[in-house]
Amino acid sequence: MSSPATTAAAEHPRPGVAKKQFLHDAAEHVRDTGHRDFVRRALGGYYLSRDTQKARFRDWEQARDAASLAKWSAVNRLDELLPEFVANFESGGGRVHWARDAAEARAIILGLLAEADAKAVIKSKCMTSEEIHLNAALEEAGYGVVESDLGEFIQQLRGEPPYHFVFPCMHVRRDEISDLFGKHLGTEPTDSPEELTMIARRHLRRLYVEADVGITGANFLVAETGQISITENEGNARLTVALPRIHIAIAGIEKLVARLDDLAVLLPMLAAAGSGQPMTCYNTLYGGPRQAGECDGPEAMHLVLLDNGRTALLADAEQRDALQCIRCGACLNVCPIFKNVGGFTYGTTYQGPIGSVITPHLRGLAEWNHLSGASSLCGACTDACPVRIDIHHHLLHNRRNAARTAPSRLERLGQRAFAFVARRPWLFAAGGWLFRKTLPLAKTLRPPPLSAWLATRDLPAAPRQSFRSAWRRRSR
Repeated sequence: MSSPATTAAAEHPRPGVAKKQFLHDAAEHVRDTGHRDFVRRALGGYYLSRDTQKARFRDWEQARDAASLAKWSAVNRLDELLPEFVANFESGGGRVHWARDAAEARAIILGLLAEADAKAVIKSKCMTSEEIHLNAALEEAGYGVVESDLGEFIQQLRGEPPYHFVFPCMHVRRDEISDLFGKHLGTEPTDSPEELTMIARRHLRRLYVEADVGITGANFLVAETGQISITENEGNARLTVALPRIHIAIAGIEKLVARLDDLAVLLPMLAAAGSGQPMTCYNTLYGGPRQAGECDGPEAMHLVLLDNGRTALLADAEQRDALQCIRCGACLNVCPIFKNVGGFTYGTTYQGPIGSVITPHLRGLAEWNHLSGASSLCGACTDACPVRIDIHHHLLHNRRNAARTAPSRLERLGQRAFAFVARRPWLFAAGGWLFRKTLPLAKTLRPPPLSAWLATRDLPAAPRQSFRSAWRRRSR
């Protein structure tokens, strides 16, 4: 259980701490070849199923254009669409609460729980709640909270955050889950995925009925109708909304879409790109609390709209399109860095390429600019993105911004040294000659800090001549 001080430290670590932890964890994870192989095998079937679903679209690239346009239009019209959504949502009986940051969002939710005299809380999968460290705050305040999504439930029992924001426990083997359930739920060992699912289901069914409050996220917010769209594969979100007497949804302000028709392309794209499905099993729209004559649903429905740095990103015209993200996880699934360093190494709610783009905006460039370097810039993330976010170029933009605004003393010294050499062609040429002569010796002796770099890399052979010399000879 985390204290408020621990939560605040996690949101805003001291400069350099997050980077040191990242480098340490990445080095440890790269050495664990068994874990890396397991994660790669887990993602191996994704490519086949995704490509099968892409082939069912009449024109996949045109569908990407339509999805991108729907999100781009909404992001660039938030000032119009947010008031429209709020008016329509509240006309259906819901209440909207605005939160400027994580601390204010937690305070709002704790206030709602106190107002409802709640004792027990059940949650469906909600990455925004992970972003604001909600579970730790609820536990600190004395509320019992249980994750109802199977993957999130497993991670909660393990005392770990989600490994991947779509597949939270993709790194956990079946025998580990069986042992975990035996330890916490007192069940017999089994290797059957179906039986493991039923064990969790039997345990959670009672909790739905006992919970006073259900907390969910939201995949989309439809301004035209004032409805919340929730996508899931297990049906747990429906129970989380329908059975407790109070429903609280948490969503970032960028989740807006203008029209209900936009979901006609966004929901299939989310399923195909994220998990290789033709359609996610459950897609539900909620427009407010239970109405007269309805047999189920919450007595009261609240929506917490979270900023937490999003308006600052919205103000950046160059990288604003990062807010188009629909959290499908496609960029993580294809990223060679993610598959080698693992999800926990990032130390953030949103891992992988898109997490490396938005985390410096949401949590501070000075503390998190190292994530922008955790990329090969191969462009696989951009090619996979169903809403055409220019992810790998945004990583370059973050690197540039970090170099301009928050370089370390060593980085500034290195930049000045390079500028000094680059302005003097004779010195640049001499440096190249020295490098070519000493490279074979460096490969043999491996002096520090080169030794650490060479531990996972092979240096190519030194060129016989400089590019300038080769060009001069070719021009003769």
